[in-house]
Amino acid sequence: MLMIIKNLKSFNLKQRFYKINIEFIFLLILLIITLVSLNFYNSQKDLKIEKWLNFLDNSYLKKTVDHALSSQKPRFVEVNYTIKLGEKLKNVLINYQIPDYEVNRLIDTLSKKTNLKNLKTNAQIKFLYDSKKNEIIKFIYPISKSKKIVLTKSNNKQDFISSEIITNLNKRVIFKEGQIKQSLYKSAVSQNIQPNTIVQFANIFGFQVDFQRDIRKNDTYQILYEIFEDDKGNFFNTGKIIFANLTLSSQENSFYKFNYDNKEDYFDKNGKSVRKALMKTPINGARLSSPFGMRKHPIDGFNKMHKGTDFAAPLGTPIMASGDGKVVRARWCGGGGNCVKIKHNSSYSTVYAHMSKFASSIFEGARVKQGQIIGFVGSTGKSTGPHLHYEVIFNGKRINSQTLKLPSGKILKNKNRELFEVERIKIDVLKSEILFNN
Repeated sequence: MLMIIKNLKSFNLKQRFYKINIEFIFLLILLIITLVSLNFYNSQKDLKIEKWLNFLDNSYLKKTVDHALSSQKPRFVEVNYTIKLGEKLKNVLINYQIPDYEVNRLIDTLSKKTNLKNLKTNAQIKFLYDSKKNEIIKFIYPISKSKKIVLTKSNNKQDFISSEIITNLNKRVIFKEGQIKQSLYKSAVSQNIQPNTIVQFANIFGFQVDFQRDIRKNDTYQILYEIFEDDKGNFFNTGKIIFANLTLSSQENSFYKFNYDNKEDYFDKNGKSVRKALMKTPINGARLSSPFGMRKHPIDGFNKMHKGTDFAAPLGTPIMASGDGKVVRARWCGGGGNCVKIKHNSSYSTVYAHMSKFASSIFEGARVKQGQIIGFVGSTGKSTGPHLHYEVIFNGKRINSQTLKLPSGKILKNKNRELFEVERIKIDVLKSEILFNN
């Protein structure tokens, strides 16, 4: 019996061994087949790639492909371009690889119709260009919001024929008022007041208000101003502010637009001009970063007298002349970088330092008007960042521009005063009618 059992166990072990061997052999065969298949696939793949590369390397094919691709390029290219700060029209066209002779031909024709120096930043120019013949077919140049010059290539292809596009506009007067929560700008924008009008409003009060320090929460404003619309009622552009009011700490400051002796200005209810001998701050949207007085110099590292006022502002922010006068300096001023000095009268002069560049109309000997742009914020000279260093000089001595008390400008008299009173009453009535209808 024991022998039978031993024989059975031996038989089972052999069966298992044979089974394992068969499985092993099967797996081995499967592995070999897989490796052979992969090798064959890769060899065929390499062969196909080699054939494809040889195909692509064919010079005739290359010429065919190049021709096909070139034929896909549009012959007529339409360009819409926004003019950047300081850009000239000629340079813009050359950058589009338009031949010099074509650019010069267009510039010559256009210069007979308008002053190309008046091309403003953010102006939109449009032109249609024939890339095959290297010529401009049509060119549209903006003179103003409502007027454009159109140049079209003549039949002989040698010169341009000019015409004008004039959009008929209708003027409408609207009234907006609001309460300042964070800043005048944010509050005005929330009332859908256009940025141009906000800047104009700030300029009116720029002679007596520091918008960074004088305005408090819950101060209020009122603006009566013009807008222009096309015949379909679509907004086109803003016009002049007719009436402006800024109430600061319950103190009202109201000004009315009035034209007199071929001039335009803003006057209070007593006929006194808003303009002062010098503006309080010759830059909008700036932060007073360093006042007049003793301070530790940010570069030299020791205490010294700061003989001006610093206004931090983004690079390129326009700087205005704080008063009428003559430019007596417009050049590099050492630590002051690019600077401008204006002589206003026998007593007062002002200095503007660290400019990135001067305005195109600014040179030594030039006459400037109050509020005219003379340059742009920079960080030239001894400077740690973009800002305007502003100085007021009185009888040769530098004084604090922020505490300076200057008399107002013109006071209307006689006939002009009578005409102003009539205009002021008309404006007040118009404002009341708009408020009543709303």
